[in-house]
Amino acid sequence: FIYFSLLGSASSQAMRKFSCVKLSTKQLNIRNFVNYEKQQVPIDAIMFITAGGIRICVSPNQKWVQAAIKRIDESRAAKRK
Repeated sequence: FIYFSLLGSASSQAMRKFSCVKLSTKQLNIRNFVNYEKQQVPIDAIMFITAGGIRICVSPNQKWVQAAIKRIDESRAAKRK
């Protein structure tokens, strides 16, 4: 359940290579995620990125997604100290 598409246009928003077009509805193991990106176009989504570079698109409104974002943010903050 990994959904993304390659954007062909170099003038696309922030020159992003991947864009979520469909969302996974499964709850995933948040310990596998090392980073995320927020997206509004073409749909609202959070794109989680695993240590292996796999990108997984999910709906931003789910509780587990918010928990995963918080965990990544806290992990980043701890690394900066």
